[in-house]
Amino acid sequence: MDDLLEIIGTINTGIWNPMAYMALGLGLLYTVWTGAVQIRRLPDLVSILKESAGDEEGGISSFQALALTLSSRVGVGNIAGVATAIAVAGPGALFWMIVMGILGGATAFAESTLAQVFKRRVDGEFRGGIPYYIERGLGQKWLAVIAAAATVILYAVLARGVQSFNIANSANVAFGAPEWVTGLIVAVVFGVIVIGGTKRITAVADKAVPFMAAGYILLAIVVICVNLDKVPAVIALVFSSAFGVNEVFGGIVGAAVAWGVRRAVFSNVAGVGEGSYASAAASVSHPAKQGIVQAFSIYVDTVLVCSATGIMILMTDSYNVVTEAGRTLVENLPGLEPGTENTQIALDSVFPGFGSVFVALSLFLFAFTTLIAFNYISTSAAAYLFKGTALAVITRIIQGLMVVIAFLSAILPADLIWGIGDIGYGSLGWINMVCLVFLAPLVAKVLRDYTAQKRMGLDPVFDPVKLGIRGADAWTGENPPVAVAVAQANNARLQGSGADAAERSQR
Repeated sequence: MDDLLEIIGTINTGIWNPMAYMALGLGLLYTVWTGAVQIRRLPDLVSILKESAGDEEGGISSFQALALTLSSRVGVGNIAGVATAIAVAGPGALFWMIVMGILGGATAFAESTLAQVFKRRVDGEFRGGIPYYIERGLGQKWLAVIAAAATVILYAVLARGVQSFNIANSANVAFGAPEWVTGLIVAVVFGVIVIGGTKRITAVADKAVPFMAAGYILLAIVVICVNLDKVPAVIALVFSSAFGVNEVFGGIVGAAVAWGVRRAVFSNVAGVGEGSYASAAASVSHPAKQGIVQAFSIYVDTVLVCSATGIMILMTDSYNVVTEAGRTLVENLPGLEPGTENTQIALDSVFPGFGSVFVALSLFLFAFTTLIAFNYISTSAAAYLFKGTALAVITRIIQGLMVVIAFLSAILPADLIWGIGDIGYGSLGWINMVCLVFLAPLVAKVLRDYTAQKRMGLDPVFDPVKLGIRGADAWTGENPPVAVAVAQANNARLQGSGADAAERSQR
């Protein structure tokens, strides 16, 4: 087992050390390329989220798509992932997580907008995501097939183990429940829920996610307020560690960047393309609308939830730091394996006994809704590779495999589970990020069209033919009812403005 873990660690180092800078660079590229759309267009968010799916069969609302995305993004990475980053790379990793969260908003805008542009209707539901925009946006069918297969493998097998393991681990700490018992419960409940379509999945996600995220952040704020006098010291520690000037952590600044970005990407998956699948399912009148919604989801995930976790852990000294080379820099909690328990200890410092239980329950909801979202993502990718009866059979095989993995992952070693998950995310991330570089001009074209219509006082409606974009089949022919309704409202608005102008001229 030790030899296997060493091999997995070497592979991950080769994948993630360069990809950390790739992810930062891509986020910076899109931030500049779009004029910081993830910040500049946030005021549009409220009106977009109020829109419903209308009468569009197979579509879901922007809010439901946001909830489905958050159900996959907000999870183990926000609670256990932050702790593992600090444990290996020091407090400076938190700074680079936040930076990646801000820049990653632009990346999330790009991939979600592209998912909307090139979505298709499959078996009565909108489907889209990485393989769809690679094929139709870049014309690289072979690469799209590889991306789809990688997505199925990642979300059906590799990534889901992290969720199940941490549910079982937190339940063991809080309640003393054996890992195999928790794993069995998760597997059975998950198997019952996933036998349904997109509507059933989003019905679970959009009710659970807002409440659990709000509750977790509220308790984190209480812990921070109780330790308010430590906030300046924590901020100074994070900044000094991030830039290599801290006397204890100055020698691991490279690790701080690599692990900060690594865990940010694991948590918010901006650049990996995870949010593109839920984004494609939304019924909106313009692709940029869903891009803006998904950019906001990155802030919720990383800037809010991950920051809250990191600050709690640091201000309560609920962490150790042991470098990748095995050198111990900080040992506040001797013998503690980094992960969920760090956050449980931090909350217990203010809410004795309750903190561990709350984290265990929160993590169950976070991770369980993530498992449900993973089902949707993997089956969406499978829908690209298979059709008809074959798709139905493959979908059931995937779901059966997910149930088995949900149980097995609860009893396997932590390093193995995290390592395998990192390899999966990193491999898919490289494919998607490289493709996003070449798709930047198309994203800019769609955003310019959205911005131009907003300046005219219109509710933007997407017309790919007018923009010279090919392959956007869901937007041509019989236009989606949502787009038709919005276009009619725009025409009425323009006619009304023209009539008012004519009346004023007669006066």
